[in-house]
Amino acid sequence: MKNEQQKHIRVLADQVINKIAAGEVVENPASVIKELVENALDARASTIDIEITAGGKRLIAVSDNGLGMDRNDALLSIERHATSKIRDVEDIERIGTLGFRGEALAAISSVSRFALRTRRASDLAGTELLMAGGKMQEVREAGCPPGTTVEVRNLFFNVPARRKFLRSEQTECARVRQVFMMYALANPAVGMRLKIDGRTLHNLPANAAGKDRLLELFRSIPKDALRPVAYTSPDIKVSGFAALPSLSRSDRSEQCIFINCRPAWAPVLSGAISEGYHSLLPRNRHPVLFLFIGIAPELVDVNVHPAKKEVRFHSPGAVRAAVAQAIRTALQNTAARSIFAPNPPGGDLQMPPPRSGSAAPTGLFTYGGSAFKKRPAPASDAAPLLPGAAGTAAAPAANAGKPWNWCRVIGQIGNLYVVLETEDGLVLMDQHAAHERVLFEKYTAAISGRAVESQALLAAETVVLTPADALNLRKSLAALKQAGFGIHEFGQDTFLVDALPACLGDISAGRLVAEIAPALAEGAGSVELIMEQIAKAACHAAVKARARLTESEIGRLITDLEKAEMPYTCPHGRPVIIHFSFQDLARKFGRSAPRAESGANARG
Repeated sequence: MKNEQQKHIRVLADQVINKIAAGEVVENPASVIKELVENALDARASTIDIEITAGGKRLIAVSDNGLGMDRNDALLSIERHATSKIRDVEDIERIGTLGFRGEALAAISSVSRFALRTRRASDLAGTELLMAGGKMQEVREAGCPPGTTVEVRNLFFNVPARRKFLRSEQTECARVRQVFMMYALANPAVGMRLKIDGRTLHNLPANAAGKDRLLELFRSIPKDALRPVAYTSPDIKVSGFAALPSLSRSDRSEQCIFINCRPAWAPVLSGAISEGYHSLLPRNRHPVLFLFIGIAPELVDVNVHPAKKEVRFHSPGAVRAAVAQAIRTALQNTAARSIFAPNPPGGDLQMPPPRSGSAAPTGLFTYGGSAFKKRPAPASDAAPLLPGAAGTAAAPAANAGKPWNWCRVIGQIGNLYVVLETEDGLVLMDQHAAHERVLFEKYTAAISGRAVESQALLAAETVVLTPADALNLRKSLAALKQAGFGIHEFGQDTFLVDALPACLGDISAGRLVAEIAPALAEGAGSVELIMEQIAKAACHAAVKARARLTESEIGRLITDLEKAEMPYTCPHGRPVIIHFSFQDLARKFGRSAPRAESGANARG
């Protein structure tokens, strides 16, 4: 009989409800700090101090100089679903604050020994609340500065099962630092300090510039490896910094995304970032990225995840397009010489361009700078792999995006790599990867200008696809036609291919269409996505490894590569050029840094 009575539905006690909420809101010390910092920011604090002891297990303290609360608001703040940030259901559709549910303080106080001290600037005295395990211990008047201080001691002391799941102090400290860095990065106008076990790790001044705050927090990132992101559409603004592809990582730990200054994520952003860096990174590599997405509150739903880590956009396609375009624009024509090691202080090892009128050493030719002098190319029955007038290579116009100001071709080794001397040192260029990049950008430019040449096939090929792939292809027929394809429906899931882009060369039409169809799933009909897939196929037409190049072909390849928007990686993300600075070479040879007399004869 007793067991049957226990099965009846009943309303849970407040303490039980708060502990259940704590299981969603309070995962570890870092999540406590997240909630308290968000409250401080919503209270318009200009300084926030954070202190933890023993990884946050023993003490978590967050102090701010925000608006503060009077006695009545302080008592209400620790009640569940008590908040000043929304009033009715309509407000949930346009949330402009970081917090809004009114659960954090009730949840935190239910699993800790909790103290809150607060005062408004207009009040003579403040209020102090003392709680333990969700039970009020004392409410009293207190002398304290304007703002709010929350102290959380012995986290999970009354929930031993949860305390057992906390990690080591080092791990918990790392989590706390990560949260601190995210909110400090999102709010450079706010001064923030982090103290761990009595030692100050970060003391960030208020009113900092965004890039200065970023570089202070992420000191391992070279400042000249970051490119500013600035893109605005009618509904979306994207700003921040995108790092050069050379700074890629094996995980997303250095991808910081903020949506209306809230550290958050949305599944659509993965595709947007991949599209923005398309053809610039190898597989399983991720860019370093700091993006701030501004969007009207009514166009984003932040009430999706219990910890507010994920959001949902009302128009995910528009957000994806905006983020991808913002990244592409930031990386276009990038002055990416910073991918190379910087010159030493004073420029002692910087090699000047050859003096006007000076001849290159025998067997070499100088490209760029002033005079150009070379031997005639040897006669050959075969047409040049890189078409162009033999023996001509005009000095390039000044362009900040070039990988070098001048270069001298030393020669070709192993029929694989071209060796160049530049003003900064020695460069090895992968001839196949370089030609892939050149062909890729020529083809993408042709698509953008709607000037793709088609090559009719001698015999049309039929392609049978799976129902899902056939649907993707069907939606993309117009875009494929713009990309130089001749594809027609031939009944059910069969298609007829009678033309391909001329740049693709001798490639099986059936195999190519079967390969690209699955990739069209996410953005069927998108010329940009088709461009990426087809341009990669164009790489099959690139000069092959082990091919012997003439001097004119090398010169033409250098000319074309210098014009590329991203000459540092092939469309698959592999490096095109590897640089060894004069400083690196001097270090490896154990010699001091001599002042070079010319680009050809450095003495030491």
